[in-house]
Amino acid sequence: MRAAVLDETFRAAGGRIRAALAARYRDLDIAEEAFAESCLKAVKAWGDEEHDLPRDPAAWLYRVAERAALDILRRRRTRAENRPDEPEPEPTAEDRLTSDDAVIPDERLKLIFVCCHPAVAADSRAALTLKMVCGLSTEEVARAFLVSETTLAQRLVRAKRKIAEAGVSFEVPGPEHWTERLAAVLSTMEVAYAKAHEDAAGSGRHAGFAREMLEVTALLTEMLPREAEVLALAATIRFAEARRPARMDAEGVMVPLAEQDPALWSKPLIEDARRYCGRALGISGPGPRILQMMIHALWCGRKSLADQPPWKAVLAAYDILVELRDDAIIRINRAVALAEVKGAEEALAELDCLDAETLSDFLPFHAARADLLARQGRVVEALEAYDRALALSPGEAERRFLERRRDAFVAS
Repeated sequence: MRAAVLDETFRAAGGRIRAALAARYRDLDIAEEAFAESCLKAVKAWGDEEHDLPRDPAAWLYRVAERAALDILRRRRTRAENRPDEPEPEPTAEDRLTSDDAVIPDERLKLIFVCCHPAVAADSRAALTLKMVCGLSTEEVARAFLVSETTLAQRLVRAKRKIAEAGVSFEVPGPEHWTERLAAVLSTMEVAYAKAHEDAAGSGRHAGFAREMLEVTALLTEMLPREAEVLALAATIRFAEARRPARMDAEGVMVPLAEQDPALWSKPLIEDARRYCGRALGISGPGPRILQMMIHALWCGRKSLADQPPWKAVLAAYDILVELRDDAIIRINRAVALAEVKGAEEALAELDCLDAETLSDFLPFHAARADLLARQGRVVEALEAYDRALALSPGEAERRFLERRRDAFVAS
């Protein structure tokens, strides 16, 4: 029980606690180290019985982390033989953390804006945010951005140093500064939601990001009601999340998008998405996030399984998108649509043009290759690709799906 409660608290409140610590002590390293120390102490202090657990685990972690932060400051003073400025006592994040009903996304959004400060290199802003605000491991962030862990770790160190040297204010900046940080803020939200979406069962440690990104994007649309890309991302997340009820079958196996029953999709979320979609289209023409939104809208236009999957329209949208934002992830998604329209051979040729070394730890690349190789009857290569995908620790529903496909291919 102890491990389950700690894991749930880490997922649900970890980002808020780190954000509150960073806001209070004005130091990202202290926030990260103090929170980690509080989690270690929880492992030792919490018992396995319900009566041995704190009444409010999130508040317990915050209080212990706060004491750990003060200890870290004292140790720094001793080493440096001087006394740094005392941390500001207001606002007291502990008061907000003791009542979950009072918590709103602002604390997390505040730290997102801090991590996306222009003082930080552009290629590090979203990565730093995902590490600090969302609690992703260095390995997970590196995979998301298709770089090595070593490279990513170096970027994070430099980014935190830049924030400290620049004396960045740990507050949501004035509206005049929002636009300059917006690209990194949106990239962060995309990756955070993708971590939740890649887990069809919604049982992994990042599952809570789905709800949080719904909340944070709604808040961001209120802050920036005329930013088309903000509206487009809000729509995209709602279209995608609306499909969650149909993403897993009765046996706990992931269901591919083209095979999902639209009758199971959340109609209220789709309607919310369409409202954001309409507002975005009223402001801007096709841009990368607008096109991604439209691809999701095409899928959510299906009413039943009797409706043909919109592969041709989806491929046409990807053809435009790849001209505007040509990256490996978009190329992989385009190849999936290309296979349905023009065949596996042409789609596989597209995948084989990508940098296999860079994508060596990217599960969707190997899963897509496995399917295309299997369609062409290339047994040895297909099985190798399936095994490679399975070795990258997919979620339980995804693992069962890949195993089912691999076994069916072998049986045929």
